[in-house]
Amino acid sequence: MDENREDFTHFNRQGRARMVCVGEKPDSRRTAVAAARVMVSKGTLERIRSGGVKKGDVLTVAQIAGIMGAKRTAELIPMCHPVFLDGVDLELSLDEHRCCVEIRASVVCSGKTGVEMEALTAVSAAALTIYDMCKAVQRDIVIQEIRLLEKTGGVRGNYIRKEETQWETQPQ
Repeated sequence: MDENREDFTHFNRQGRARMVCVGEKPDSRRTAVAAARVMVSKGTLERIRSGGVKKGDVLTVAQIAGIMGAKRTAELIPMCHPVFLDGVDLELSLDEHRCCVEIRASVVCSGKTGVEMEALTAVSAAALTIYDMCKAVQRDIVIQEIRLLEKTGGVRGNYIRKEETQWETQPQ
């Protein structure tokens, strides 16, 4: 194995994928908050608000999908450890000004590894559910800005995202 590979934690001695062992790490309280945005037309936003989408109550179904997504993260993302979640909370709101659905997920656990991926999977599943439920009404829906807002716990400590996004501040 070349010298640079030693920095990669998810490769074994043969250079093949492995899930790292977290057994020696102490349990700690860990939280993560992620967000996403689903851009829709004014007409679609009004249908979501009024319950006029034929597949049902978009926000309620998306909220449940987000919770389910957080719970199933280790089955979807290959190197994620199964995590016993203490709580998952999703907030979905309609933003008239931006003409979108704002999604925010908060995930909490007491364990050996963080829950950033669970929070990100939660908002992604909720956003995809909104897309699925509204695609018959509007074909050009855009899912954007899936991002980690903050995390606490673990050896790397806390993280809080700055308001500007990385791709807005770097030169092209």
